[in-house]
Amino acid sequence: MIYLLIKAAISGVLVALVSDVAKRYPGVGGLIASLPLISVLGMIWLWRDTGDPQRLAAHATGTFWFVLPSLPMFLLIPALLRRGVGFWPALISGCLLTMALYAAMLFLGPRFGLKL
Repeated sequence: MIYLLIKAAISGVLVALVSDVAKRYPGVGGLIASLPLISVLGMIWLWRDTGDPQRLAAHATGTFWFVLPSLPMFLLIPALLRRGVGFWPALISGCLLTMALYAAMLFLGPRFGLKL
C-alpha cells in the first residue's frame, strides 16, 4: 500500500508541476507536459513490479501507437478556443475526438498487424 501511495504522489507532483509552471510560462508548461514523464514512470513502475522485458516492450510499443491518435486533440482544442468556443465545450470536443481516434486505432491497428 505504501508503494502505491508513493507512485501516486510522484505522479501527482508531476501534474501539479506542469499546472503551476504553465500559469507563468505556458510554453515551458507545454514542454514539461509533452515530455514522456508519465510514460517513463509507468515503465519504471512496470519494470520494478514485473522485471519482464517482453511486457515492457509491448507496453512501450502500445504507448507509441496510442500517442498518435491523441495528438489531434492538441490542435483541435486551441483552434476551437481561438474561434470563441468555451473551454469546456472545446475540451469535451477534443476528448471525444481522441476517443473516436482511439476506437479507430483499436479497430484498424490489428488489421495492419499491430498488437494493441
